[in-house]
Amino acid sequence: MAATFAVVGRNRDFRRLLGAELVVFGADWFVMVPLLVLLPELTGSGVWGGLVLAADTGINALLLPFTGTIADRFDRRKILVTANVCAFLAALLLFAVRSAATAPLALVAIGAMSVAKAFYTPAATAALPNVVDPADLPAANAISGSAWGTMTIVGASLGGVVGAAAGPYWSFAVTAACLLVAAVLNSSVRRPLQAARADGEVAAQTWHALIEALRYIGARPRIRALVTVKSAAGLGNGVLIVFPLIAAMHGVGALGAGLLFAVRGLGALVGPFALRPVLHRPGWLLPSLALSMALYGAGYLAVSVTPWFPMVLVLVFVAHFAGGTNWTLSNYALQGAVPDQLRGRVFATDLMLATLAITVSQLIATSVVDHVDDRLILAGCGLITLSYAIGWRIATRRLTLAEAPAGPGD
Repeated sequence: MAATFAVVGRNRDFRRLLGAELVVFGADWFVMVPLLVLLPELTGSGVWGGLVLAADTGINALLLPFTGTIADRFDRRKILVTANVCAFLAALLLFAVRSAATAPLALVAIGAMSVAKAFYTPAATAALPNVVDPADLPAANAISGSAWGTMTIVGASLGGVVGAAAGPYWSFAVTAACLLVAAVLNSSVRRPLQAARADGEVAAQTWHALIEALRYIGARPRIRALVTVKSAAGLGNGVLIVFPLIAAMHGVGALGAGLLFAVRGLGALVGPFALRPVLHRPGWLLPSLALSMALYGAGYLAVSVTPWFPMVLVLVFVAHFAGGTNWTLSNYALQGAVPDQLRGRVFATDLMLATLAITVSQLIATSVVDHVDDRLILAGCGLITLSYAIGWRIATRRLTLAEAPAGPGD
């Protein structure tokens, strides 16, 4: 563990890029948990919370093919800073959400923040290999992969605590401040965040660049396998719609909802570190990815039949331990297999497929949340993920990542 974190101490630019990522992820959940509790209170329905989550992921998914090309064509540092500032301005709109009549403003605000996130995420992910030495990339990926989980714990738990103690609008204020801090950190990174182009090389136009990336993915079975792996947990992500409702059913309110999101983050934090040895054994990657997907689905199937809230927390942790492992393993494999000039677009496609799966799952859960038992939603999402994991493993059983491709002409 000490060796893993040594890269943070000796690499200032990675430290600042990671710090900005931590702040952005923390702000994301610091605003979302209080908002998911506030909207049912204002409107008397669980639908608005589902629409907010679907807007957060759906808008992101629709924009990612375009924003991935932007991450490969333009200065990634400027993209990161601009996205942080735009998200800050969008967060201010949440202060106007005060009644059922103003609830749609939450969709506008979260939608605008999702647009900013769509530009931020592929640029930040594609930039990571440029701020660390190749030997430090496995450690940097384990740390970066845990950032989302770390700040989900902090953001979700503190968001729930602050929302319950001081009201949701204090959480919105903290979110806005955090986004400004992220802009400052990203602006202070000094290393170039993308490789220099060869003399005379001109960046491809957006649609041509997108088609180039899709052809690259389509021609390589191993890359196709990696960009479809996150969709398993995505298709089960409708479980988030019922988190506040499950907490209310167990009588634990906003604090319980915060705890559910927090243990979700804790699992995503622990998973990348616990299975870091897999990063050094390429032959284990695909079986480990299939196992992580299956464990996520099985975890939520068990949640659906568990009457005791502490056990629910344990099972949510297990599911997202698997989900965090899945995310980090696939990111690491893609970063090592895809050349820099295509990396932003490939990661954008990867994220697009995952977020489209999340959006579909959340919209379906939203459409039935007021009409069916919450436990049926949990069981359905878990079963879908488990089935996807089995099918994906059957389709990829002949593949290996032991000799991943290194360039566009492999």
